[in-house]
Amino acid sequence: VQLVESGGGLVQAGGSLRLSCAASGSTYSTIAMVWFRQAPGKQREVVAGIITDGGSTNYADSVEGRSTISRGNAKNTMYLKMSSLKPEKTAVYYCKTWDEKGYRYWGQGTQVTVSS
Repeated sequence: VQLVESGGGLVQAGGSLRLSCAASGSTYSTIAMVWFRQAPGKQREVVAGIITDGGSTNYADSVEGRSTISRGNAKNTMYLKMSSLKPEKTAVYYCKTWDEKGYRYWGQGTQVTVSS
């Protein structure tokens, strides 16, 4: 499974971005997709996750209701819509997937920079 994130960039505080994660390869057994982020000098942390069948979602407490995770109809694409962005949300955002056998895959990440 290969994961490619896109949609990052430079945005002013208060702005919005929509990140995408496109999965390819043997994605038929993917059961969950999760967004992580890693800010400079900090550990990687969970942002939000989604179950591919059924679309159940879960968010980290730090998301504060300003982000929405979703998936595409083909279930091999995941999105993260972030609004009212703050400079402290500057980070590299990563996509991770799990499959039914427990294998996990990471993307290379996409940089999000929020300027004040």
